[in-house]
Amino acid sequence: MAAGRAPHLLFLLVFIDLASLLPTSQGQPPVTVGLIIDAGSPVGRIATTTIPMALDDFYAAYPNSSARVRVLTHDSGGDVVAAASAALQLMTRQGARVILGPQSSVESAFVADLATRAEVPVVSFSATSPSVSPSAARFFVRAALSDAAQAGAIAALATYFGWRRVVPIYQDDDYGAAFVPFLVDALTAARAEVPYRCALPAAASKDAVAAAMYQLESEQTRTFVVHTRPALAALVFAAAVEAGMMAEGYAWVITDGLTGLLGSIHPPQGVIGLVPHVPASPQLRDVRRRWAHKFLGDHRDAEPAEAEMGCYALWAYDAAWAVASAAGRLSRGDLSAPPGLVGGKSGPTDFAGLGKSRSGEKFLVAINNTKFEGLGGKFELVHGELAVSAFRVVNIMDNAKERAIGFWTPQDGLHRHLGRGASASNRGLAPVIWPGESTVLPTGWTQPTSGRKLQVAVPGPVDPGYWPIMHLELDPATNRTVAGGFVIEVFEAAVRLLPYALPFEYVLVPSMPYDNLVEKVGLGAYDAAVADITITADRSRHVDFTLPYMSSGISMVVPMRDQRSKHAWVFLNPLSYDLWLVSFVFFIFTGFAVWVLEHRINDEFRGPPSNQIGTLLYFGFSTLVFAHRENLKSNLARFAVVVWVFVVLILQSSYTASLTSMLTVPQLEPAIADYGALWQSTEKVGIMNHSFMRAAMTRSGFPQSRLVPYRAAQSFHEALLNGTIGAIVDETPYVRLFLKAYCDNFTTTAQTNRTGGFGFAFPKGSPYVADLSRAILNLTESDEMSNIERKWFGDAEGCADLGSQFTSDSLSFGSFWGLFLITGGTSLLCCAVHLATFLVANRHRIQKLVSTSHGSWRDRLWKLLKLLDDKDLSSHTFRIKDCGGSVAGRSANDAAASPAVVHNASGSPVSVSNHTHMIEWSVGTASPAPAGEIELAAGGQAEEEVDVARNPDGSGDQNGRGHQTSN
Repeated sequence: MAAGRAPHLLFLLVFIDLASLLPTSQGQPPVTVGLIIDAGSPVGRIATTTIPMALDDFYAAYPNSSARVRVLTHDSGGDVVAAASAALQLMTRQGARVILGPQSSVESAFVADLATRAEVPVVSFSATSPSVSPSAARFFVRAALSDAAQAGAIAALATYFGWRRVVPIYQDDDYGAAFVPFLVDALTAARAEVPYRCALPAAASKDAVAAAMYQLESEQTRTFVVHTRPALAALVFAAAVEAGMMAEGYAWVITDGLTGLLGSIHPPQGVIGLVPHVPASPQLRDVRRRWAHKFLGDHRDAEPAEAEMGCYALWAYDAAWAVASAAGRLSRGDLSAPPGLVGGKSGPTDFAGLGKSRSGEKFLVAINNTKFEGLGGKFELVHGELAVSAFRVVNIMDNAKERAIGFWTPQDGLHRHLGRGASASNRGLAPVIWPGESTVLPTGWTQPTSGRKLQVAVPGPVDPGYWPIMHLELDPATNRTVAGGFVIEVFEAAVRLLPYALPFEYVLVPSMPYDNLVEKVGLGAYDAAVADITITADRSRHVDFTLPYMSSGISMVVPMRDQRSKHAWVFLNPLSYDLWLVSFVFFIFTGFAVWVLEHRINDEFRGPPSNQIGTLLYFGFSTLVFAHRENLKSNLARFAVVVWVFVVLILQSSYTASLTSMLTVPQLEPAIADYGALWQSTEKVGIMNHSFMRAAMTRSGFPQSRLVPYRAAQSFHEALLNGTIGAIVDETPYVRLFLKAYCDNFTTTAQTNRTGGFGFAFPKGSPYVADLSRAILNLTESDEMSNIERKWFGDAEGCADLGSQFTSDSLSFGSFWGLFLITGGTSLLCCAVHLATFLVANRHRIQKLVSTSHGSWRDRLWKLLKLLDDKDLSSHTFRIKDCGGSVAGRSANDAAASPAVVHNASGSPVSVSNHTHMIEWSVGTASPAPAGEIELAAGGQAEEEVDVARNPDGSGDQNGRGHQTSN
């Protein structure tokens, strides 16, 4: 302590002690509270101003409090022994019921152990190190935030800014060293690592700190977390500025212990700090104003920047308030008990024989149960420690001014504003001004001037057939390993996309099973393995894989064989059974439709039932070869047949083409249809040497004796040709390479199941995995990945086009149902028009037949069907014209055999018909025939009367039947 400051500080301490000895207004003896501080430190100076002010404010707010607190201050000077001695004096001789402090964590740990033995509560407002806690010392109460609480906030910052390596710079004592394990755990959980640490002694000289900073500058990492006391932090920042480490590209984070004392350390611009969130309130504004005035009055040598009420001042104020509140809630009996320790076995310096406080247990309970709205927010102790609500993230500007850029809470992480939910506008932090007045986000990495390169294991040598996937060569000039291929190029492209420099070198390792290589990486023999390593569940137990840079699956390659049919019934193959059936039905249906349309007007569709059925079937099926000879009379029938013949033409042409293809074009099909056929067969299966396929297929039940490993693609080809193996089962990338080299007479089946794909292997917890995975995603979404794949594998469809063969499948009904719909609809429409015409033409006779009362309904139905079956003599095909002469060649016997003869007096033409044909002839030429013509209704229509002209010789009968004899 400076000589000029000592008289003033001594006068202040004496004044506090004398004031505390004054009796209370209620006559109750005062409650003695000890205060152990380092009076010359920034926190000690803050405490000497804050604690008396807090007690004055408490009793001004609660003037009727039952107990008054008297503070006895001891200056430990930062020495542990002095702090322990002061604690013993306060507990044994001065009757302190509670101790505020000590200031440092080292002092607090020792004093808390003594106080726990004596059952005297120790309330600390500045011992933030996790090395001392209520779990280790029951009577220790931390009225401040533990340093461990901010480890999660620092890890969240590393994740948000993409820092994958963070170097802690800490004070090598209980204060700093106890915090580092919590920081490392939090960073590891955030997929970041701590490559090295910078531990500085509390009494480190300026030169020692400068040497440490120059060492850090030569390394690769550019992100630092500073956790020291203010004096050491000032040296660190001064040395960092001198080493050029406060320039663009660097990132610095300070913990809350330094952020609360910015006026004492003066950090450079661009530093990010954490400070406990303090809700704004009128009481806080009033206290801050008065506190600044009082602090500058108490400490004349203080700078204005130091008169900023930081977290230590808030915690000291609330701690004093909590002790006064707890004392006021104790009963008069507890407070009336004599102070000091009772039950001691020896003197006051015998630690093992210390007595116990009469009121310590109840005082501790009262303090732990104290709750109120303090200056630092809600004061509530959880398991003896102040609960964490939120941290404020600040950006340090010029003159040690802070600018809030966001908040961190354990529940919601980083966000710009408190209480606004998780909206998109509230996520993340405000823009940051980084060291060097830069607005560019530091990557946290740079090419190191010294440091070990990443050792990347690449197995080899590789068979030339698989060089497009990966290959290695040893340059004899430089004796360096030069790697190439798809895998290598993808890895190097992903490294180029990283936001930092990642120096690496390839290490050629002997060819081995990839399971063994993965285990070596997991054990730390190599920093990474870059190869065509398939991601499997078993391998992921040893290493961390990046996202797959190439999807993969299991495929099978088999030879192609000519499957052209040689059996006698091959002519049935062009059409499927459903098309054969539908075609057969439509042949009969079309014949029936034509018969319906032609039966009443065409003699070729008349006759006995057997003759009509034969004509119907013959006509329908003869259209298949266009050999029908029936002369159609009806236009409706002609229209229906034209449409049907068009359908038959298309069907016949398709059949001919398909049959020709089946008989002449080679029908190459896989020798083994699918995986099921492979499992049931006895063929041996080729697999790649050192592949996981052996274990995978064995687990699925495939006999291991049928698996034959090969190393080279040419060996697979030779084995397939000579029949040593019947198929290859491998991953799709290798199958693509094989088919690219040997496309002819080989094919691949569709993959049955997918694998995890190819990935790069890193040791567990490596921070590179997440960054490279993100880089692989960027590659996949861009054209670069497609270009790399096309470069090494060629076009994906190229080999498929070369290896594909023509195949001819059976034609199905689905390809022709539209044509059958058209012809079926046309035939039905024609039949409907024909039926409608018949009903209209015969409506009177049908009406007469239906309305008659005699006869059963069966007789009337039979007559109606008979009418529908009779000839339509009104049709032009049965109409008789006067031809003016006789028909030669007709004999009298023919005329006599006719069932009906119509003649006129002068031998007019007569129409004679039977079931198959109609005969016309003339009888007599003596006299000219009268004008007009007589038509005779069909036989059997006896109810119609026909006037028949008799011949001059009187031949004929009254019923219109006569026999004409020739002259």
